[in-house]
Amino acid sequence: MKKAIKISFWSLLVLAIIFGGIIAFFIATDFRPAPIISLMEESHQTADTIKQDTLVLMSWNIGYAGLGKEMDFFYDGGKKVRPSKEMARKYLDGIKSFVQSQDSVDFILLQEIDLKAKRSYKMNEVKEMAEAAGKRSLFFAINYSVPFVPVPITQPMGYVEGGMVSFSDFFPSEATRFAYPLIAPRPDRLFLLDRCFILTRFPLKNGRDLVVINTHNSAFVSDSLLMAEEFEILKVKMLEEYAVGNYVIAGGDWNANPPNFLPEGDYNGNKFAVCDIRMNEKTMPATWVWAVDASVPTNRYNDKAFVKGENRTTTLDYFLVSPNLGIIFTQTVDLGFEDSDHNPVFIKIFLKEN
Repeated sequence: MKKAIKISFWSLLVLAIIFGGIIAFFIATDFRPAPIISLMEESHQTADTIKQDTLVLMSWNIGYAGLGKEMDFFYDGGKKVRPSKEMARKYLDGIKSFVQSQDSVDFILLQEIDLKAKRSYKMNEVKEMAEAAGKRSLFFAINYSVPFVPVPITQPMGYVEGGMVSFSDFFPSEATRFAYPLIAPRPDRLFLLDRCFILTRFPLKNGRDLVVINTHNSAFVSDSLLMAEEFEILKVKMLEEYAVGNYVIAGGDWNANPPNFLPEGDYNGNKFAVCDIRMNEKTMPATWVWAVDASVPTNRYNDKAFVKGENRTTTLDYFLVSPNLGIIFTQTVDLGFEDSDHNPVFIKIFLKEN
């Protein structure tokens, strides 16, 4: 009896030591970026002065080329972790083809793009997308760097290094990564994204600046107060820039419905679902505009492979525009979630007299 107790004790002790060692490893290797990081390498290149009055932007969460229409995803109630290598290649080629066709777009903001990760078969998506984007300037910010994601236990996601990228026809005077606060609870935060936004700044012919922000806000957190804390970082920055006379626009995957959002018409034949989080209409001053195309969903739920009219869909991707910018149109292009679980969104803006 005593021998059995001793064996059990030492077995538990060994397991506790192993578990503690694993946790210590993840803490020691945890990605801890500084709150503010310049993305500009030392360069003698002069910033381009934007002389045109109208500009077009596109934002697209490409789902690391791993969440096309055939996929479900374990985080969303599905079972799969990644597609086959052949399907991942197909998704990435489809995304590249669409980006390559956007000759008239001045700014391209992409989220969930992998630099090197098991889930995307170590394809360098940043490099491939840079080739598709042509001669545009490129600024990449890491927001997901984990040596080993241990879930799901039967088929772990493994190593992930990915982030977001901002392309532009113009070379900026500033490109900066701003960190969002770590709002996920422990120990989840060790394995989830370190959220951020990319700010790029461009001089204008009137002496002001155009500030373009690429954002990817938190998902898998249902606490609206925590998400409001995250958004406050972005809000303060946008209001600061506008207060000194600059033009400001933010686009990306907000992981929340816009204020008071309801779809228009039949949502292009898709089934609408309210997101767990909705932006508060009082979050920004009333003169700021949430630019949304309500006729087409931007995101589909990944609890099962996509079938139009059956999967729940919603709107998470849009733009926030300062009062000194006018909006010519906002459009979501319904690609049927062929290569990503998000659809790309576009906006055409013009500079008002400031």
